[in-house]
Amino acid sequence: MIREHYIPFNKEFLLEQQIAAFAEDKQKVDNFKKLFDIIEHYYHYESFNLNRNLKQHYALYDPDLSEKEREGFIGKSDFSVFKETLLAVLDRGNYHKIDQETLKEAIKQSDLIGLNLAIDFNAFKDYELYARGHHTAKEKVKKYYFWKKEVEIEYYDRVLIYLNYSDADYLTQKKVKLGKMPIDPGSIALKIFKRVPKNDLETIFPNAVPKMSLKDKMLLWVPGIFGGISLLSAKVIPALLNMYNAYQTGETIDLLNSKTSLNQGLIALGILAAYCFRQYNNFINKKIRYSKMLSDSLYFKNVGNNSGAFYSLLNSSEEEALKETILAYTFLNKSKNPLTAQELDSQIESWFASQLNTELDFDVNDALLKLKVIGLGIETNGKWEVIPLNEALIKIDELWDNVFDYNQK
Repeated sequence: MIREHYIPFNKEFLLEQQIAAFAEDKQKVDNFKKLFDIIEHYYHYESFNLNRNLKQHYALYDPDLSEKEREGFIGKSDFSVFKETLLAVLDRGNYHKIDQETLKEAIKQSDLIGLNLAIDFNAFKDYELYARGHHTAKEKVKKYYFWKKEVEIEYYDRVLIYLNYSDADYLTQKKVKLGKMPIDPGSIALKIFKRVPKNDLETIFPNAVPKMSLKDKMLLWVPGIFGGISLLSAKVIPALLNMYNAYQTGETIDLLNSKTSLNQGLIALGILAAYCFRQYNNFINKKIRYSKMLSDSLYFKNVGNNSGAFYSLLNSSEEEALKETILAYTFLNKSKNPLTAQELDSQIESWFASQLNTELDFDVNDALLKLKVIGLGIETNGKWEVIPLNEALIKIDELWDNVFDYNQK
């Protein structure tokens, strides 16, 4: 796993950690809390505007809206604006794109469900996956019959799947059955899941269908074909031929022995058929377990769908922005001398490693840009400093007061 920009601690915890050094100065602690409270409200207002923008430009492609409702957004919803804004929100929330190689590897492997899944990618004009945060956990998986093995599974903390469904004409051309699709052609589906196994990423696709693995096919067909041929040639066919020849020639035969041989062959074939049915039934049971796992994901791992996913994305992006601002401001505030971006980045990452035993790639450039935009950060000859806390409170209060200018002359 690569080091991520994502900061796996909540904003309240990080703020308390940073102001702990000023615990004896209650006024300074109170001022820090006031400063970041106003900054949080400012970022929340930004998120509100982003949410309104996303909903307007997504409405034409929202599968949760009726056809009549969508018609009202023709000429008002712009796909390029929607996609650009969505990517900006994902970047702000420190999501990263999952590459095709990772997805292909997940389709080949299956850590938990033990099933190969087939996905008809013709259903999608475009599809993308984005993840944020990761961890590992020990899980017991079934290997052979009653033997279970403990393995280490890599999980993504959050995964967003973006599915831009193909138009009806294209789907018809590709022989996709439109009546069985759970969504209107041309729609865009968005889903956010939590705690998704890296090697089971394919399970979050809505059209993933279980298929027999090579092992399943071998266990079903090899014993069936070779066992069936062996029993037919050794028992059933010779017994039937003897009985037929005796009938044709009128010769007397040992009818009891022939019937016994025939019965033995038929019983053996019945046992073989029962074995093949058992192997097939094992595959069906795997499909049932997969359906249950999918149901668990739907009810327990699903965080948001379609336009409802915006709230989760914007909440996380808002919090990530605030955490970056808290860290950048407090570290620069504590420094006796201005710092370069690289020096600040090194200090913050070292603090996470030593104090919280966490390796991350702090997005220092984004954090410094935020400080500059809200007027708290100053760059001089490549070195950064922040304005004093008392001045920062006045500056951020002015910024918040000027969000609306209806009363200004």
